[in-house]
Amino acid sequence: YGLLLTFGLALIIQGVFQNYFGSSGLPYAIPDALKGGMNLGFMFLPIYRGWVVVFSLVVCIATWYLIERTRLGANLRAATENPTLVRAFGINVPRMITLTYGLGVGLAALAGVLSAPINQVRPLMGADLIIVVFAVVVIGGMGSIMGSIITGFALGIVEGLTKYFYPEASNTVVFVLMVLVLLVKPSGLTGRAA
Repeated sequence: YGLLLTFGLALIIQGVFQNYFGSSGLPYAIPDALKGGMNLGFMFLPIYRGWVVVFSLVVCIATWYLIERTRLGANLRAATENPTLVRAFGINVPRMITLTYGLGVGLAALAGVLSAPINQVRPLMGADLIIVVFAVVVIGGMGSIMGSIITGFALGIVEGLTKYFYPEASNTVVFVLMVLVLLVKPSGLTGRAA
């Protein structure tokens, strides 16, 4: 019921925003300090896009470190496996799960703000990425944060190169790779077999 309620509320909020702002989107300016670009010889790289890649990498590694290398992360991983045992050690599991959910929402909002100057602000700006994010998690391996990080960046490069060399396949290359990985290794590249 909670999942259905969340989905229903998301559709209502999405419809309200679409009705008020329209579906085409509104421009969102690049900060003045990050305008322009650099000629790398083989390509022209907009400074903002390069900054987004570096900043995203820092955020991803910090998130991985928090979950995989800190006591809080160990408690969180233990709570997903056996919440009753973790509660017996005096840890407030519901509060920890709520804070984790809040952090996830914050990271999603940060991603939206970072992508706004590139893709414009529109009600459906995240809907196009949901399926690609699913593919990244499946290819990287369920439960593997580092696998998802590496896969996300690698698929971004593959998709970008596909758009340059063979644009017709750019929307399907991610799913072709997902099918190939699942045929060879059903648990994903870094996932553990169940």
